[in-house]
Amino acid sequence: MPMDPEKEITIYDLARELNISVATISRALKDDPVVSKKTKKKITDLAEQLGYRSNHFARNLRSQRTHMIGVIIPRVNSYFMSTVIAGIEKVTSEAGYNLIISQSSESVDREKEAVKTMFNNRVDGLLVSLAYDTTDATHFDIFDRKRIPFLFFDRVIDDNRWTSILIDNHKAGYEATAHLIAQGCRRIVHLTAASTQKVYRDRLAGYRQALEEHDIPFRKEYVIQNNLTPEAGVEAAGRILAMKPRPDGVFVANDNSAVHCLLTLKQAGVRIPEDVAFVGFNNDPVSMVVEPNLSTINYPGYEMGVIAARNLIQHLGGLSSIEATNTILLRSELIVRASSLKHR
Repeated sequence: MPMDPEKEITIYDLARELNISVATISRALKDDPVVSKKTKKKITDLAEQLGYRSNHFARNLRSQRTHMIGVIIPRVNSYFMSTVIAGIEKVTSEAGYNLIISQSSESVDREKEAVKTMFNNRVDGLLVSLAYDTTDATHFDIFDRKRIPFLFFDRVIDDNRWTSILIDNHKAGYEATAHLIAQGCRRIVHLTAASTQKVYRDRLAGYRQALEEHDIPFRKEYVIQNNLTPEAGVEAAGRILAMKPRPDGVFVANDNSAVHCLLTLKQAGVRIPEDVAFVGFNNDPVSMVVEPNLSTINYPGYEMGVIAARNLIQHLGGLSSIEATNTILLRSELIVRASSLKHR
């Protein structure tokens, strides 16, 4: 039977073509053992030949669940985010959910569009890590009004109405800076992102506390804010080379930017760590490839993804309340490698 390629094939088309009841077609496509293997094969072969697609959406509308969870992240080309997504995917797939993943590309406008898309796709819940320039959560109100659960991870909104999953960034920033000070550094640059995000504000606050506790004056010009890309690391190295006197320590809020900053300084003849000691953040694989190996903060991305997904699914199953959870803090740790060891 010639079929219109524009037409969506239905079980009624299959029933008419095979002269079999709609009920039998439906059972066969659900792999019901009531239908004989021979009949089932005949039906599934024709379904494949004609391009039949099971209408999960219509079925899900009847059950009020799509079994889809939305994930909005700033960047997909991030090792840290890929580990978070791996953790999320493990938990959601085991629980029978599919993921829809969208990236904001560090733009609040794209993030807003992604939120609308997720809402229109009727996701059962949403997991979000915010863009650099997101300063409020008003675009999530459409989820809130419909009581569709969402929670934030890593880059979170500074509002205790919503569940947030993150590490103690203040403590991590403090430990990284205190380690550099213990190695004899006194002129420590902090390379970070714009302080619109709590995660970077907290790391900066930890950096400042470590300086203060060791009687080292805070200098504004030692805080370099950019988008923490590899290119930003190269640019920051240029600024560091121009400083008089030259800094003797650098704490960078991610490893990618740290590595490119370190390599650019090395190319200019700066000895690492003898002249300038380095600590990064995230424990990306690149930290073990660069020479010398980069000291860094280990950030448990996979664990973060697992915990975020479990919390959301527990809520969807009626086992917990998103609002009651508030903040979940995961442990991080300083990993000391050759890039910061002035005293061995």
